[in-house]
Amino acid sequence: MALDAALRVLAMNPAAEALLGMSAKQVRGVTLTRLLPRARAYARVLNRVRESEQPLTERETRLVLPGRRVVIVDCTITPLPELDGGILLELVPVDRYRRITREEQLVVQSESVRALVRGLAHEIRNPLGGLRGAAQLLERELPDEALREYTQIIMREADRLRGLMDRMLGPHTLPQFQSLNVHEITERVAALIGAESGEKVQVVRDYDPSLPDIRADPQLLMQATLNVARNAVQALDGGGVVRLRTRVHRQLTIGTRRHRLVVAIDIIDNGPGVPEGLRESIFFPMVTGRVDGTGLGLSIAQSLVGQHGGLIEFAREAGETIFSLLIPVEIAP
Repeated sequence: MALDAALRVLAMNPAAEALLGMSAKQVRGVTLTRLLPRARAYARVLNRVRESEQPLTERETRLVLPGRRVVIVDCTITPLPELDGGILLELVPVDRYRRITREEQLVVQSESVRALVRGLAHEIRNPLGGLRGAAQLLERELPDEALREYTQIIMREADRLRGLMDRMLGPHTLPQFQSLNVHEITERVAALIGAESGEKVQVVRDYDPSLPDIRADPQLLMQATLNVARNAVQALDGGGVVRLRTRVHRQLTIGTRRHRLVVAIDIIDNGPGVPEGLRESIFFPMVTGRVDGTGLGLSIAQSLVGQHGGLIEFAREAGETIFSLLIPVEIAP
């Protein structure tokens, strides 16, 4: 974007038009302070650069755009003496690159955790089987009926640990993909969490009726969505609002793969949010912010969505916690 000495827009390229959501013809001659909310602080920096005649680059600057939309940009300001005090303003949005990097980390993290859990399950199941078998044999030899209570405890605890390992591993069968409208899933989830929470929690639907069908396993996607929704209800504790929102994203990158269309199921609550110390590890198994939680719900949900070529993202915006289940419309063979 080229600005004159009065910080009026002289010209801007198509990338700037896309960023601002306005054409060059619309903004030509408009001052920067009228164009951007909170632009007076930007204007002071621009004027200092022009006076010093030295270019300046600011990394990861928070920029408020028209409509109060916020983006993070790398900003380079270059004086243009040939324009009598003019300035060249270059804005490079970095949100997308940061998001791609974060997604790649989530994908690698999820795959690493699944491999670790599979290995642990194999190592733990064999000793558990031996432990339970030995307890059964011991029970048959005990002369005193009262002593059998202790062998029963051993067997119950062995069964409980085996059940825990099974839940960590998730379903044992391959996904059974079929054409599916995600609103079939969200409606079932809304009905279930509404019945479970009673009047304490208000369930709000915010659907995009134009969503395309996806290829998914209904049972697996249902389990993933329900796990996340139940977490949202539990986070509200004393009550609040859970919003189920569906949207479609175009040209979205998940991990290293770019998808033409991605359906998003957003589960939004107005609770206190995920504690700061858990945000980087929230999808790890056994990580939970509740005393009575197992820490398996989000880990399993991430694994199930991963089987659909998708990903679950977490964000905190404007006092709301948002978990987004991203499912590509086309699944790689």
